[in-house]
Amino acid sequence: MTVKIFNRPDIQDFLKVLSGLDQNGGNPRVKQIIHRIVSDLFKAIDDLDITPDEYRTGIAWLNELGAAGQAGLISPGLGLDHFLDERLDAIDEALGIKNETPRTIEGPLYVAGAPESKGFARLDDGTDADGHPLIMHGTVYGSDGKPAAGAKVEVWHCDTRGFYSHFDPTGKQAPFNMRRTIITDENGRYKFRSIVPHGYGVPPGSPTEKLLSALGRHGQRPAHIHFFVSAEGHRKLTTQINIAGDPLINDDFAYATREGLVPDLVERTDEASIKANGLAGPFAEITFDIRLTALVNGVDNQVNAQRKRAAA
Repeated sequence: MTVKIFNRPDIQDFLKVLSGLDQNGGNPRVKQIIHRIVSDLFKAIDDLDITPDEYRTGIAWLNELGAAGQAGLISPGLGLDHFLDERLDAIDEALGIKNETPRTIEGPLYVAGAPESKGFARLDDGTDADGHPLIMHGTVYGSDGKPAAGAKVEVWHCDTRGFYSHFDPTGKQAPFNMRRTIITDENGRYKFRSIVPHGYGVPPGSPTEKLLSALGRHGQRPAHIHFFVSAEGHRKLTTQINIAGDPLINDDFAYATREGLVPDLVERTDEASIKANGLAGPFAEITFDIRLTALVNGVDNQVNAQRKRAAA
């Protein structure tokens, strides 16, 4: 028997009541969003004949997800972060804005307050014995095509075990290991020394992994390096690059890989390059230039100033 009640007038009235649309107080935008989301959920329960047991299983999973602090992890895993990027791209296209350096997802593991330096920084502290030295450098360009002196390049990545400082379950990493803020030099250049990061997966047995497994999916990410890049008169760019050659580049559970964000990784073994970078042996090198876009009518139309991120 198929029974549906979503379109009944009393249910439609009930949706208005529960979302506060019959009240003068409150936040109109929150009311609008809650009314739509709960309406869609009611309709899904009706259309898919979701049972009370199935619904309660979902509630238990949400409780587990919250206790594990993994809402920011399942969000990209379900493609929501990528969808937001696609919408921003579409909005930019409608405005006639071309993003020569593509945006892509931030992820949940940024920490504010990383040490700041000009032109060059060393990200790693040298304690990761399995790390292969990496030199990465490039130029930040403004919307006028000229190098952007004084631009801010915030960069962060994981170690060879796939752990980020401040979120390392072993407690091994020092604060701000593999996290720095680099202010570009007078020629708009940034450069850093670190180690080549490894890919990683969602925590085994976690609520995120349980859902992905139920979907027949894995929870692995290719090796990557995150960036925030900002400069006066420009919109803040959120992006990340993949490490070329990683087998998961086109199979990222977080859907962050985008064309233009997989620069070549070149192995340097010649003595001249090794000596020029103050290293003791071979290293990997990545060159990656970054191009920013101008403010829209004097404002950054894609930044939410009220958003809260982790701070050490």
